[in-house]
Amino acid sequence: MFGGYGLYILISLPALLLGFWAQMKVKSAFNKYSKIRSYTGLTGAEVARRMLNASGLNSVQVEETRGFLSDHYDPRAKTLRLSPDVYRSNSIAAAGIAAHEAGHAIQDQNDYAPLKFRSAMVPSVQFGSWLGPIIFIGGLLLQWDSLAWVGLGLFALTAIFALVTLPVEFNASNRAKAWLTTSGVIYGEESQGINKVLDAAALTYVAAAIQAISTLLYYAFLLMGRSRD
Repeated sequence: MFGGYGLYILISLPALLLGFWAQMKVKSAFNKYSKIRSYTGLTGAEVARRMLNASGLNSVQVEETRGFLSDHYDPRAKTLRLSPDVYRSNSIAAAGIAAHEAGHAIQDQNDYAPLKFRSAMVPSVQFGSWLGPIIFIGGLLLQWDSLAWVGLGLFALTAIFALVTLPVEFNASNRAKAWLTTSGVIYGEESQGINKVLDAAALTYVAAAIQAISTLLYYAFLLMGRSRD
């Protein structure tokens, strides 16, 4: 009923639209709450430092990095890197993002299983995400279905990685929300802004997982369609 392009649109378009909408929500929430100063006036760097120290992670470094919303925790270097708009800002948005990244450092400290599994997957995912599609397409062109299935299997690592990322990110956000409230860094209605920023960010990971799964299904349907032919 559907050709190759029609099948791709049918499977992938909803995921692509969700991803676009999620990115818009993140930018909208960040732009709004990055303009609102937190009651305590702590910068993102100060919030992260306090949360880390409260968990006994005094040795974890907090550094400024380049880019827009490029914030991340590096488990190998035991370093939390914050973008300039988070590191230097005393906004509600900066507090939420900084605490979220500190939450990843606490996960690392506690040997949080999904984080350890995701970190272990990084080399294979980097390998499979670019080589998998090449092998898959090569198998289709050569009419070598076994090779195409190998490529599909390698690309499947990307979808698994995206799924494992979900509990990692949700858990980090929950840790951030709880600590910000109980520590007194955030007061009253400020928690609503924190929730909106972190929930919007979480939606981007949901969209990424759906996109990876939809692409994997598209490849699988193409290959199974060839097999039937």
